[in-house]
Amino acid sequence: MALGSAGALVTATLIAGAVSAPAASADTRHGQDREARGAAIAAARAAKAGIDWQDCAANWGLEKPIQCGWVSVPVDYAKPYGKQIRLAVDRIGNTGTKKERQGALIYNPGGPGGSGLRFPRRITTKSPLWANTAKAYDFVGFDPRGVGHSAPISCIDPQEFVKAPKADPVPGSEADKLAQRKLAREYADGCYERSGALLPYMTTANTARDLDVIRAALGEKKINYLGVSYGTYLGAVYGTLFPGHVRRMIVDSVVNPARENIWYQANLEQDVAFEGRWKDWEDWVAKNDAAFHLGTTRAAVQAKWTELRAAAKKSPIGGVVGPAELISFFQNAPYYDSSWVPVATVFGKYFAGDAKALVDAAAPDMSDTAGNIASENGNAVYTAVECTDAHWPTSWRKWDRDNTRLNKDYPFMTWANAWMNLPCATWPVKQQSPVNVRTGKGLPPVLIVQSTRDAATPYAGAVELHKRFKGSRLITEKDAGSHGVTGLVNPCINDRVDAYLLTGKVDAADATCAPHATPKP
Repeated sequence: MALGSAGALVTATLIAGAVSAPAASADTRHGQDREARGAAIAAARAAKAGIDWQDCAANWGLEKPIQCGWVSVPVDYAKPYGKQIRLAVDRIGNTGTKKERQGALIYNPGGPGGSGLRFPRRITTKSPLWANTAKAYDFVGFDPRGVGHSAPISCIDPQEFVKAPKADPVPGSEADKLAQRKLAREYADGCYERSGALLPYMTTANTARDLDVIRAALGEKKINYLGVSYGTYLGAVYGTLFPGHVRRMIVDSVVNPARENIWYQANLEQDVAFEGRWKDWEDWVAKNDAAFHLGTTRAAVQAKWTELRAAAKKSPIGGVVGPAELISFFQNAPYYDSSWVPVATVFGKYFAGDAKALVDAAAPDMSDTAGNIASENGNAVYTAVECTDAHWPTSWRKWDRDNTRLNKDYPFMTWANAWMNLPCATWPVKQQSPVNVRTGKGLPPVLIVQSTRDAATPYAGAVELHKRFKGSRLITEKDAGSHGVTGLVNPCINDRVDAYLLTGKVDAADATCAPHATPKP
């Protein structure tokens, strides 16, 4: 399932049954040496070229004084003089004095497939949480390779991609499973037909190399980096490949970087965590029965969900909202606390006789062609990166066994997540071995921020990265589970993030913070 910070369109999930990553062979190591040399060549070239900053294109939605530019990177780092693509980058200067400036802070919101271009808007929209940091840093965003304005890839016609209603993800028969397997195979083939030239190079390691080229183009010897969700894995891989190029790094809501977790197992783990956070939300809905009228216990709220799901399966609501569309909309609640009230409100309205609110919230807008292109592109990049990054099981029996077993106890996301990832079982290009994330020479203390109840990136991921990055510090937000913690008001966390970015200081020991405020209806 897609790993993105709040506000990104959520179309994806993470969990599955383990496949062990093969040990790096001599061939793999030789390839990595060539790619490391290629990355150094590309970075030197970018440092010379710099970035020609201009006002951003009017239809990019990035107001002045944000500026936009392009950085050229090789498609294949083993061939640094071969075909190049252009990556879109943007920036806004620090708000403080020249003396206060500490460099560039580069952001990735996750996905894979999320655009970071809106990051400088935290300054133009005067986000209070980032006011102190903004004095010291230029805020820099970018569209990673394949995303948005950066040589975008596609796997299917965008209008076809968003069309509803789709089949119920929970199979009722072997025929249902066969139909989904056919769709997954067709999707994988479509990625190759529409985007085959870039597909073999759509990896996290290449995106990390791109990040280093952007660093050089910015004229920075070292980067300051903020990664959320999948952006934590990008940060972990960057920190492993370029430890001496990191000045400060914050990773928030952490992907477990263990090679055996990338990516099949990660998606299975997600299914378990989503069920837990879904129940947290149902408890909250029950507690606020006066506002939503969906029942005073978790079981009562779950019964309403089951009833709604059955009604949508029998006859899609408004002709367009079936079980698949319900899951796409309702999964926002376990992802983000900011969705708790809106999702519960729509849920309550439906049972009060207002189905229109649900159709407006959960059905695709076929007239929003630009939005649909962006959604399809995000899903294409998600699939391309996860499928190319690592080896996936090719045996349908394994997928079927693992997901059937999980679905018994964790039914909310399991099958929807499985079908989303199944193209990786028939992926048409060579699958790589994940980078072995570890501490290299020159890596500074990394700040890790994680909530204990996170659905998309379960807590164990933060613990694993903490072990692998020596000298890192872990801030735990206890009894909370909103995905993407650094964007929430919680002074215990916000003050530590500011202190780290402004002074480089971390606490003498790991810290545990009380949860941020629970949403109020």
